Amino acid sequence: MKRLTIDFENCFGIGKLSHEFKFDDLKSNTFLIYAPNGTMKTSFARTFDVISKNDAKKRPCDRVYTDKNSKYQILVDDSIINQENILVLNAEDNSFDASNKVSSFLASKDLKKQYDEIYSDLNNQKSEYLKKLKTVSQSTDCESELVNSFSEKSEYTFFEVILKEKGNLKPKIEKYNFKYNDVFDKKSNVRKFLEKNQPILDQYISDYKKLLSESSFFKLTGNNSFGTYQANEILKSIEDNSFFEAGHKFVLEDGTEINNSESLKVIVEAEIDKIINDAKLKQSFDKIDKAIGANVELRSFKKVIEKDNLILVELEDYEGFQKKVWINYLSQIKNESEELAEYYKEKKVALEKIIKEAKKEFLLWNNIIKTFNSRFYVPFKVVLTNHDDVILKQETATLEFDYVIRNEEPVRHKRDNLLSILSKGEQRAYFILQFLFEIESRKYNAANNIIIFDDIADSFDYKNKFAIIEYIKDLHLSNTFRMIILTHNFDFYRTIASRLSLPPKVVYMATKSEERTVKLQNGQYRNDVFTYFVKNYDKPKIFISLIAFVRNIIEYTESNSCDDYVILTSCLHLKTVSQSLKIKDVFSIYRTRLVKLVGKDIDNEDDNFLNFIVSTVDLICEEENINEVHLENKICLAIAIRLKAEEYLIKKLPELNLEEVTVNQTSFLFAKYREKYFDSAAIDLLDRVNLMTPENIHINAFMFEPLIDMSVYHLKDLYKDISNLN
Repeated sequence: MKRLTIDFENCFGIGKLSHEFKFDDLKSNTFLIYAPNGTMKTSFARTFDVISKNDAKKRPCDRVYTDKNSKYQILVDDSIINQENILVLNAEDNSFDASNKVSSFLASKDLKKQYDEIYSDLNNQKSEYLKKLKTVSQSTDCESELVNSFSEKSEYTFFEVILKEKGNLKPKIEKYNFKYNDVFDKKSNVRKFLEKNQPILDQYISDYKKLLSESSFFKLTGNNSFGTYQANEILKSIEDNSFFEAGHKFVLEDGTEINNSESLKVIVEAEIDKIINDAKLKQSFDKIDKAIGANVELRSFKKVIEKDNLILVELEDYEGFQKKVWINYLSQIKNESEELAEYYKEKKVALEKIIKEAKKEFLLWNNIIKTFNSRFYVPFKVVLTNHDDVILKQETATLEFDYVIRNEEPVRHKRDNLLSILSKGEQRAYFILQFLFEIESRKYNAANNIIIFDDIADSFDYKNKFAIIEYIKDLHLSNTFRMIILTHNFDFYRTIASRLSLPPKVVYMATKSEERTVKLQNGQYRNDVFTYFVKNYDKPKIFISLIAFVRNIIEYTESNSCDDYVILTSCLHLKTVSQSLKIKDVFSIYRTRLVKLVGKDIDNEDDNFLNFIVSTVDLICEEENINEVHLENKICLAIAIRLKAEEYLIKKLPELNLEEVTVNQTSFLFAKYREKYFDSAAIDLLDRVNLMTPENIHINAFMFEPLIDMSVYHLKDLYKDISNLN
């Protein structure tokens, strides 16, 4: 990706934004955008995110002005971007789950290709086989139901079950005259019924066994029995009379001789009829039948046992009978079952060889875990518990977490339980782990991937914030991805610019006009703002802006009661001496306190300082193409606004002694004004002054960040309004 060109109109709050990110020309993999709240950050990221999902029902739009047409063109080197190459990362997105991406980078491309080819071939074979198995079993989901019936070991796959049970297939079988799910239903209603009605089922089986023991034909000896199933098996084996034609015969226990299959059939049917129609057994069955009839969910099962109530005997061992039924089904397509088992056995050798090689390549996975566990300060360690399943069964990675408290044994938790006990910041760290998976999974085809970081470190503590920055730096230096980093955190903005050593032309500050047109201007204040101000002290805007900073230095190095501090305070708040101060009075303090200004001069040093502030700010308000980013514009406006507000308040409160006001003068005056003029129309305007103009502007970047976020146009409007206040 050499160039990324965007052209957005009416997209989630962005009225218009056209820009070209020239990665190759500017020799940078990363662009950084500082965007004050409400400017464009979330709208920009959301537009990319919606495009990446390619959902026809969700397209970028203007949610306020719904009638406006939206435009959302993203070009990569003059071609429409492939939405799959877009990745938007936001630590607030707690639904993001990339654990399914782990399998895509656990093995090399060649191993993964071999593995996928073998599994594709196996799945094709399985698909054809399942069609036949479904016909035989009439099961709704014969694959999962077969596997679940033989799930003594959780690692059994469909193929493993077929291979394991191959030796148990029968050459001849008795076909069951029921649909699989009529007895072994998905909701286990039959099983629950049998467990609930165990006493009457036991009575039925007891009566049946007693009849067997008393029969002259059937027998029950110990744990073995010669019953209806065994008799029917004999009938099948002799039905063509070849046994008797060979000169053999059956002699029953009572001496009866049988010389043909028909005679034996008559005897067997008579014995079965005698058992089934036994009054006591029928009485036991009627109890079961009545209990079943009271349950509408067992209608199908009721029909099954009404046709053959001896199935109840088989169901004494529910799981055993379930397996027996599946063996029956597999035996009905014995040739196909054996062929599939042998085919899988052959392919399994190749799969195991691939898995063995793939395990050697877990280094990347281990590095991700190591990176997260070592860099991020959270009370848990990440563990992958199913390495083999990820490859062998193509399952999603199972991540578990050892929660660790000092001097306590680690406690292992699943994802959902872990998230319920973590703080918000710790939860965000967890989702960073998901981002690591997602990013690493894209490295194999990263050439045209663009990653949008949407305030990725917001609300993190400093330790974890710097861990994220280090990871972003690694990506930046790897030359693998193209990235756009969005933030409204000024400290994060400065740190990213510094840690990544970004060239000036790839660092932006976003501004938005009243028409909602967004512009990306050259980023300012990457380094020490104070140093820049001192170097340009003779420019009127900067000269005025230096007041708060120099006053701050005096407070730190001497005290807030010394003369120089009091004089500079009188430049920011109307005191007794304020009206008489000249430019030279202020500059004299600058030269005394700032070594770099020793021997320097200033123009118009005899001009009144308060008039100098007002005239400078008036010129700012007259600028046609005012720079919306420059901090000096906003500091001057903020100072002038407070001075104008105090001028009005002092006139309205002549009884106050200003020398007795020691802290937060503007707020103090406003509070007194509100008490005296509680129904004044000016209260709302004065309230805006307190809200929009910070009381303290310090060398520390945090203290002037609110002004950087503030719209210069809003400050201009406030200055004009407060100047017109009577």
